[in-house]
Amino acid sequence: MQRSLSIYSGFIFLLLLLVAIPLQAQVSFEGRVSKKKLGLNERLRMDFVMNQNGDNFNPPSFEGFRIMGGPNQSISNSYVNGKRSFSKTFTYFLTPMRKGRLLIKQATVEIEGETYKTTPIQVEVTEAVAVPKDPNSVEYLADQNLHLVAEVSKRNPYLNERVTVQYKLYFRNPIKISEAPREMESPKFVDFWSQNIKIPQLRIEQGTYNGEAYNVVVWRKTVLYPQKTGKLILEPLTLNVLAELPTNRRDFFGDRIMRQVNRVITAGETSVEVKPLPESGKPEDFTGAVGRFDFDVLLNKKSLKASESFQARIKVTGTGNLTLFDLPKLKVPNTLEVYEPEHKEDVKTNLSGMQGTIEDTYTIVPQYQGKYPITPLTFTYFDPKKEGYERVGSQNFVIDVFEGPLANTSVAPKATPSNVIEAPNANFKFIKLSSNWSSIERETFWATSRFYTLLISPIVLLLLMIPLRRWWQTQVPDVQSRKQKAASRKARKYLVTAKNNSGNKTKFYEALEAALHNYLKSKFKIETTDFNKEKIETLLQNKGVEPMLSGAFVQLLQNCERARYAPSSEVQIQNDYESAVKIITKIDRKL
Repeated sequence: MQRSLSIYSGFIFLLLLLVAIPLQAQVSFEGRVSKKKLGLNERLRMDFVMNQNGDNFNPPSFEGFRIMGGPNQSISNSYVNGKRSFSKTFTYFLTPMRKGRLLIKQATVEIEGETYKTTPIQVEVTEAVAVPKDPNSVEYLADQNLHLVAEVSKRNPYLNERVTVQYKLYFRNPIKISEAPREMESPKFVDFWSQNIKIPQLRIEQGTYNGEAYNVVVWRKTVLYPQKTGKLILEPLTLNVLAELPTNRRDFFGDRIMRQVNRVITAGETSVEVKPLPESGKPEDFTGAVGRFDFDVLLNKKSLKASESFQARIKVTGTGNLTLFDLPKLKVPNTLEVYEPEHKEDVKTNLSGMQGTIEDTYTIVPQYQGKYPITPLTFTYFDPKKEGYERVGSQNFVIDVFEGPLANTSVAPKATPSNVIEAPNANFKFIKLSSNWSSIERETFWATSRFYTLLISPIVLLLLMIPLRRWWQTQVPDVQSRKQKAASRKARKYLVTAKNNSGNKTKFYEALEAALHNYLKSKFKIETTDFNKEKIETLLQNKGVEPMLSGAFVQLLQNCERARYAPSSEVQIQNDYESAVKIITKIDRKL
């Protein structure tokens, strides 16, 4: 009995041992993130962990993220109570490039001839947040000495009153900006009429932030005219800044070693409270003009002949929302023929708002002699400084028309006495009461010349198309060749200004950058104002341009921006110029 029990227990132990061996040897490969929700200015740690040594590790593309560090590889191999524990980890440090839900796709690795994949991980990215930092770290120093501020000229404007927003980048020692920042998120002014003011060149000036001295760069200037009342949101501007900070380490010569830190900073969301225009004292003819204006009506002639023309100009000059209201309509007597007005605008926009002139020009043609008064016009606008409505009017005009027909020279028909009755034959003498009928023979269409003409014409046209098609095929290569030559001439024309200024670094790179942007405008009929480098590269690739060529085009744009902050040699300038010629020519040929 004891022998049978020992055999039975031995069998059970052997069975448990056979089951435990494959469980212990089970392979695992997984991805782990430090957090699944983070701000736009935070970093994410991504670990790919395997419990057995593997080869041919392939990370995902990390779409929507920028790799700030890695891959860093670490191996842990230990024995506890005779059991071996092994792990191999690939670590990446990522920073998000946009808000929203981002998906980290699968990574793969080969272990003992088998391919293993991780499970995709979804991460939610919110707006930039305030993150506490270690005061001894370079990241903390960067956050304490680097700020992006949105300065709003007025927080409580009237409807259609000018508001300016300036985005300023403040930084101070020990921070140094190594290259031009890159916009990650541009503000959109949904409920405003907006106009960005062009900044020819970014300049570092001296300023104050919270009462302390800082270097300041005005990054963007925008003029806004609110189109709604109430609380309106100004979306934030977010920049990716590559800064250099000194560390506690020193080199062989005793100088501090600099470390590059990539920081994402935001101006934050702000708002303005827009007041409606006062109803008290609002004139009936008010059309929405807000600002300070002068008004006038001008005539090029006051005396002319009938059937000649003269012009009347209704003109408004000043500062305000010039393109956002209607001009008064001209009022003239009915005997003057008036054509639709020609509208002209000569308006420039700067930080003071829209400035210039708008006018409607009417062409008027009198038909008869006489003196015609032009009704005086009034123009009403709201002055935000005075917080009241202002009314201006035009002077009286009288048009003298001579040498033409008189309005009362038409001869009235002679009246017929009411007791005179004319004979019926006299009244209806023009009606023909008899008819002369003649027979009409039916003409047959079959087998006539017209029939054969219509029958043969399509065959003749088809026969003529054959030599025309052959001739066109011989001309196609010449047409393509001419297009390529025209594109090359256009490229050289864009670059001639940059070549002429090769001795001046600033003017050279300004002209070269303008040439590249103008090339995109002319080739793709797009505006590049709101385009960043990633969008330009995607556009080129969608048009069939190879990734290497589109990447070189974007790299050349980055060289132009970087040259504003870093010194450039004559050799580098010459290389950038030659690269621009080659890249534009290759893109032309590809397209």
